[in-house]
Amino acid sequence: MGNHIIDLQGICKSFGDTKVLKDFNLYIRENEFITLLGPSGCGKTTILRIIGGFEQPDEGRVLYRGEDIVNVPPNKRNFNTVFQKYSLFPHMNIFENVAFGLRIQKMQESEIRKKVMHALEIVNLPGFEKRYPDSLSGGQQQRIAIARAIVCEPEVLLFDEPLGALDLKLRQGMQHELKKLREELGITFIYVTHDQEEALTMSDTIVVMSNGEIQQIGNPVDIYNEPQNRFVARFIGESNIVDGIMHEDFRVRFSEHEFTCVDGGFAKEEEVDVVIRPEDIKIVSPEDGMLRGVVKNVYFKGVHYEMVVSSGNTDWLVQSTLMEEKGKTVGLSIYPNDIHIMKKCN
Repeated sequence: MGNHIIDLQGICKSFGDTKVLKDFNLYIRENEFITLLGPSGCGKTTILRIIGGFEQPDEGRVLYRGEDIVNVPPNKRNFNTVFQKYSLFPHMNIFENVAFGLRIQKMQESEIRKKVMHALEIVNLPGFEKRYPDSLSGGQQQRIAIARAIVCEPEVLLFDEPLGALDLKLRQGMQHELKKLREELGITFIYVTHDQEEALTMSDTIVVMSNGEIQQIGNPVDIYNEPQNRFVARFIGESNIVDGIMHEDFRVRFSEHEFTCVDGGFAKEEEVDVVIRPEDIKIVSPEDGMLRGVVKNVYFKGVHYEMVVSSGNTDWLVQSTLMEEKGKTVGLSIYPNDIHIMKKCN
């Protein structure tokens, strides 16, 4: 990945009196798997539709390889879109569904057959060309929708929450298939979802959005481990967020205890937000803990237990493969690398 393939510059969009996008700026690189992640109504699908040409911005430019394509219609852009509802033609067999875009291009029949069969092989559905959509499972229909999108060899594939209608097991399987597919095709994927697991599993880059604005851009590890504000910390996974005071670089006080941390650059005695992931809190004996608390609730989550430990005025969410009994007094230990400090700006 290197060169920019798409640049969004100063994009603004309103529907009626509601401003959906506010001076939105983003670049997308060649061969990148980039995910627009955020809650419903944050503007992520609007951005996808603007890139695809299905919506026009009120202000701003959409550059494709340096040229503004705001006024270029969707069918003239070398992009294809995979929708959540598949949009397969029920009266056509799978071959004709996949071949639809090629026939519009008036391609030779021999070339159409070659490209369709190759696309079906890519999505692991060879031999399905004579079947009809209603005979396929949801996951298979989604693969056919992807085959139809890639058969015309676009430079960019747009995905609008394509796995939302699938059950959990199918969704997880398709996540791995999509990541593998992008690596095989070597084209740019722009993916929209509200599902944090999807974003973390598949993406090279995640763009976290809220209220029409970008909150943070980064790779999955950085987005999870180094959230830049409360919104990102709460939206990506589970977080304990408490008030703290930076006494000096690498020393923070919260929950009536002073901790060593790995963050600096704050003013002396500055009020901060302290973020600690539930899996990073270790339950130890009461006498060995930095904090002491009582197990308030215990929930079994399959691969781990989730416990709420009440310590002073704070209820700590703790995840562990070992269960502690409700009502038991325990110690909590937190290591410096597991304490993340944020400025109180959001």
